Amino acid sequence: MSGERLIYLPLGGAGEIGMNAYVYGYGKPGKERLMLVDLGVSFPDMDSSPGVDLILPDLTWLIERIDRLDGIVITHAHEDHIGALGHLWPLLKKPVYARKFTATIGRLKLEEAGLPLDTIRTIEPHPAAVEVGPFTVQFLPVSHSIPESSALVIDSPAGRILHTGDFKRDPTPIVGEGWNDALLEAIAAEKPVKAMMCDSTNVFSPHPGRSEATLAEPLTELIRGAGGMMVATTFASNVARLKTLAEAARAADRSICVLGRAMKRMITAAEETRVLTGFPRIITAEEALEVPRRNLMLIVTGSQGERRAASAALSRGKYLGFEMKAGDMFLFSSKTIPGNERGVIKLMNAYSEMGVDVVDDAGGKYHVSGHANRPDLEHMHRIFLPDMLVPMHGEHRHLREHVRIAHEAGIAGIVATNGMMVDLTGEVPKVAEHIEAGRIYLDGTAQIGALDGVVRDRIRLALNGLVMVTLILDEQSEPLGDAWVELMGLPQTGLGNRALDETMEAELTEFIETASGKILSDDDRLDEALKRIVRQVAMEEIGKKPEVRMVISRLTAE
Repeated sequence: MSGERLIYLPLGGAGEIGMNAYVYGYGKPGKERLMLVDLGVSFPDMDSSPGVDLILPDLTWLIERIDRLDGIVITHAHEDHIGALGHLWPLLKKPVYARKFTATIGRLKLEEAGLPLDTIRTIEPHPAAVEVGPFTVQFLPVSHSIPESSALVIDSPAGRILHTGDFKRDPTPIVGEGWNDALLEAIAAEKPVKAMMCDSTNVFSPHPGRSEATLAEPLTELIRGAGGMMVATTFASNVARLKTLAEAARAADRSICVLGRAMKRMITAAEETRVLTGFPRIITAEEALEVPRRNLMLIVTGSQGERRAASAALSRGKYLGFEMKAGDMFLFSSKTIPGNERGVIKLMNAYSEMGVDVVDDAGGKYHVSGHANRPDLEHMHRIFLPDMLVPMHGEHRHLREHVRIAHEAGIAGIVATNGMMVDLTGEVPKVAEHIEAGRIYLDGTAQIGALDGVVRDRIRLALNGLVMVTLILDEQSEPLGDAWVELMGLPQTGLGNRALDETMEAELTEFIETASGKILSDDDRLDEALKRIVRQVAMEEIGKKPEVRMVISRLTAE
């Protein structure tokens, strides 16, 4: 092959769940033509990224090679696969290829960001194909928890790759294409699969996955038995679940009202692209307020405890005229994503205090996962019998377990996390090199790097509090009055119930009065001395070492 190689490089989504971004390349080392698969986001939490709105993959490596990037392919419309499109496409400016429903969601994101909509090109599913540089890509329908999810059949001069995307083995998914073994087997018979990049989310779940269709009966029974108003939440993108909930509500003689912009947008997009038909009539919030509580069902956003979503708003009191009351029921028809437990439990307790009956999915009765469990992953392995398997979409423990399963089946495998470039050219996958694969924080409207220190400083301020010290000196470096202290995020009193700021000011004044002219005339030495005093007092008085910021002003004669 004249020295060309086939490479795979995850920039997000490998070693974590979320923020999916995978690069494929073919060509001479260092000169490969490149293709990006998915451009997703991850979601922040108050412990590791306080105040941050979204977490995006750092595409620095790709941007530095932008002349070699031929296109972007999106497998499906979940936020962790398409959510960064509106934020990062301006750095790439390459064609985007997706199926109709995914393309519709993508264009909405570009429209919100004021970007050109024609950059997204709608591609039909297999057997249609699109050329992206040296790659020929087919969108192979698979079932998942959002319509028109696709595995990618990627043909290269070095062999065929199967990029599974997110999938589950569900022949009756309610909305979208069902699982089709015959189609997959026909694809597998065409030519050997050199490498499979495979979803690993549920690799530890030992039982075969359940179909969306199995939820209709238990949901209908639950809703029919509710005495007051019924409220349910799920992922906004799970259009099939929205339809299942709505049909169960109608069967229980309840009118349906949907609250939440994201949920309404998904339903509209699904209906416009004809992947969703026969959805029961939705009434407006104004109409719903006139319906008896016993005959009303609200389907709301916020299944992960998001503080701005409809679920959280209802838990705090009235929202759009609606108010939860004793005897009502609130259903979480969803799985809590690891890291979101605290927010979800907070919601549950808030509703419980109102006398609302809270039902979650602890028993697996009212939710099914959109990801393949271990038996279904093994079924996918058997169909395609790849030469090598590289797990993706999972934390490190998921990837490692998936490789172990592959090895047991005689398939070569490797754990490849973000930033690990894998050479797929030979008979077994090999690490070619490591690159820096970080993350970018969307903080309001600004994008900040993980190494910029902004989030790190914010965490330090949150943990330690802040002391602001101001001192004014004249042109001879003589103090004009005492230093004064302002406290933020710290107790107001220390030992013996003494005011903390006054104790600090007294110690600072004592030092300044006896300090030499050499120290008072040197800003750096004075700054360090005063900080040391503040930290020492804080440690003695409250047992903490806060962040300290000095403002030293020197007046000069005009």
